[in-house]
Amino acid sequence: MASPIERLQNRTATPDERARVLEMADDDTDEVLDALSSDTRRHVVRALFEEPATASELADSLDTSVQNLHYHLTELEEVGLVEPIDTAYSEKGNEMTVYGPASDPLVFVGDDDRFPLVERSLGNVVGGLALLAGASLLVQWGAERLLRPAIAGGSAGPSSYGPLDPSTTGTPAWLVFEVLEPGVVFFAGCLCIAAVVALTLSD
Repeated sequence: MASPIERLQNRTATPDERARVLEMADDDTDEVLDALSSDTRRHVVRALFEEPATASELADSLDTSVQNLHYHLTELEEVGLVEPIDTAYSEKGNEMTVYGPASDPLVFVGDDDRFPLVERSLGNVVGGLALLAGASLLVQWGAERLLRPAIAGGSAGPSSYGPLDPSTTGTPAWLVFEVLEPGVVFFAGCLCIAAVVALTLSD
């Protein structure tokens, strides 16, 4: 049984997926570029795009002090590149802030006439991906709940979510449920369709 500290360590928060578009002539852009002029801060931002982390975890991975890391995190937070997204606890029970990117994607636009168009387009893309991810989760849930029991020859219920009968190895059902996962197939298929449509419209 997990200890209270181990249960508190479970991180469920994720970075914000909103897009941020910066115009090159804007003062905010100058501040962001100044903040990213430091090698350490660029490494911090890259690391947080890979996985949210605490200051101590970042300090260990970048081989620097926690105090130095806190300084760089403060600078990045002030220009809106990183933000606190969760709280974790050390083995001693000390509360630690978990940081993540404040926006994803981050885009720099040189032409101010294109700024509104790029911002609107990115908003549509990010919103569409979020909806597609939600639909993929529903497809996965529905397939596990409705189709797997029927294919496995059992009744619906949590116990039927286990591996399929070994005799189904090599069949389409085995490929979908044991190798690819229905939700992943749905997500990838929709992305392929969207890419084909986008290429067709651009011609």
